[in-house]
Amino acid sequence: MAPTQPPADEKLTGYRRKRDFSRTSEPAGDPAATAGPTAAPRFVVQRHRARRLHYDVRFEIDGVLVSWAVPKGPTLDAGVRHAAFHVEDHPIEYIDFEGVIPAGEYGGGDVIVWDAGTWEPGEDDPAAAVAAGELHAELHGSKLRGRFVLVRTGQDSAGKEQWLMLHKHDDFAVPGWDPEEHPRSVLSGRTNDEVLADPDRMWRSDLPAGEASIALKQLPRGATADELAALARLPGSGQWRIFGRELKVTNLDKVLFEGSADHQPISKREFLAYTAQIATMTLPYLAGRALNMHRFPQGAASNGFWQKELPDWAPDWLNRWQNPDVEPGESRTYLVVDEPAALVWAANFGALEWHAWTSLTDRPHRPGYALIDIDPGASTSWQDVLVLARLHRTAFEHLNLLARPKVTGRRGIQIWVPISRGPSFADTRQWVEQLSRTVGAVVPELLSWKWGVRDRGGRARLDYTQNAINKTLVAPYSPRPAPGAPVSMPIGWAELDDPGLRPDGFGIRTVSRRVAERGDEFRPLLTARQALPPLG
Repeated sequence: MAPTQPPADEKLTGYRRKRDFSRTSEPAGDPAATAGPTAAPRFVVQRHRARRLHYDVRFEIDGVLVSWAVPKGPTLDAGVRHAAFHVEDHPIEYIDFEGVIPAGEYGGGDVIVWDAGTWEPGEDDPAAAVAAGELHAELHGSKLRGRFVLVRTGQDSAGKEQWLMLHKHDDFAVPGWDPEEHPRSVLSGRTNDEVLADPDRMWRSDLPAGEASIALKQLPRGATADELAALARLPGSGQWRIFGRELKVTNLDKVLFEGSADHQPISKREFLAYTAQIATMTLPYLAGRALNMHRFPQGAASNGFWQKELPDWAPDWLNRWQNPDVEPGESRTYLVVDEPAALVWAANFGALEWHAWTSLTDRPHRPGYALIDIDPGASTSWQDVLVLARLHRTAFEHLNLLARPKVTGRRGIQIWVPISRGPSFADTRQWVEQLSRTVGAVVPELLSWKWGVRDRGGRARLDYTQNAINKTLVAPYSPRPAPGAPVSMPIGWAELDDPGLRPDGFGIRTVSRRVAERGDEFRPLLTARQALPPLG
C-alpha cells in the first residue's frame, strides 16, 4: 500500500520556514491553485543564480511542485548523468515565477523560466515513486522532450537527498546537448543577466502584503491632471487641495530657479507641480526618516540655509519625530515625509533640496545604507569622476553586492549600498573608507585624502565621512539650487559608459520622460538586505 501523502498545504512547511514573505515576492502557496483534476500535470525548469548557478527542476504532483536542484542542469544527452538534490516542495504559484529574489533572502538571486510544459508520470502514483526513490517522467517542453529518470542515490553530509537525473535513449536524445547553450527564458526570451538588470516586478516590504508586489514599469501615481490644473488656475497665492490635503500656497509666480542660455526660468508654481508629480516616486527614500531641509525662500540664486527644526506653526497632520539624543541648541523636532502631501508642504516652505537621514527614526543609530560620495575637486574632470565610479562598479561586482549610482545634479556621483540594519555608523564609515582607499590606490593621482578643500590641490575626495548620524546626501529626484533646476537622478551602472551622460543633465522638466522610459533605477535597493562583507 502506498504511503499516505500529507495535504498540499502541509507539504509547503519547509518552503515557508525558509522565507520571509514580507520581503520576497515569491508566492506563499495556495493549495487551490492547481492545474485542475483533469489537466495534464505541468513541469517547470528555472535557471536560478543564487550563491551558485543551478537549475530548479519542478514537477506538479498532488498540488505542489516537487523539486530538485540540478547544478549542471537537465540534458538531452542520454550518455550523461547529472547530480540532483531533492529540495523542499514549492507552491504551484511558483511555476511561472521569473524575477529577482531579494539579496539576503533564502535563494536570493535572479530566476528565469528556462523551460516549461506538461509531463506524463511513468507510475500510477508519482508521489509514492518519489518517496520510493525513483521517478520516471516523459516531458513535453519547449527544450526538454522525451523520457527522463530521477534516481535517489543517498544523502550528503548535510542530510540532503542526493539523486541523479538522466535522459533515456529515445527519439529525443541528443548527444552532447548542453543546457548552457540554450540560456533564454521560454516566457520572456530574456537571459538571467537581462532579468537581473531590468526586473519586471519588485517587492515593497513597507507595504501590506496584498499591495507589495510592484510593477517596475508602472509608475506610482503622482498628482492627477485635475490637481495640477487647479494649481495652474490659482492666482499668486491660494488654497490648493493636493493628495487629499488642503495647502496654502504662496508666491506662485516667483522665480525660484534662474534662467540661462540653455534653460528658461522656473517659477515656484512649476516647482510645486514637479514636486507633486514626483512625490510618490521619491517617497520610499524619505518615509520613516528625519528630513533635513535646504531652504531657499528667495530662490536658488540667493543664499540658502539648512532648516532641520519643524516650526511650531506647521500643520498638525505632518508627521514629526522628536530626537531623543538632542543636545542643547540643536534641532529637536524633525519633519518625517510619510505621505506625498508632506513633501509638497516642504517645497512650498522653500525647501528646494531634500536630504533624508540614512537611518530610520525607530533606530536612528543604525543606518540602512552605506554611502559613497565621489566629490570632485576644482581640477577634477567629469571623465575622472566616471573613472572613479567605474572602479567602484567593478568592486561591487567582485563583492557581489547590490549598489546603485546616481548623478548628483552638480558635478559628482554618489553610490548607495543598502544594508541590513545592525552595523553602526562607525562600522559603515570604516567599511566605506577601506573600500574607497582600495579603489583610490588604483588611481592615486586623481585623489586627495585631505579634509580641507584648499588642501586637496584640486583633486577629488572619496568622502566616507558622510556615513554619520544626521549627515545626509541629497535624496533621489531632489532638485538642486542651480539654473534649470537640475535633479539628482538615479542611473543604471551601464549608463556610466554612455558618452552623453552628464552629472547635471536631468532637470525637473525632463524627469517625467526619463522615468516613463526607464522606471526607477533605485527601486531594487528598497528590497535588499545584505551584510557588508570583509574586505581583507
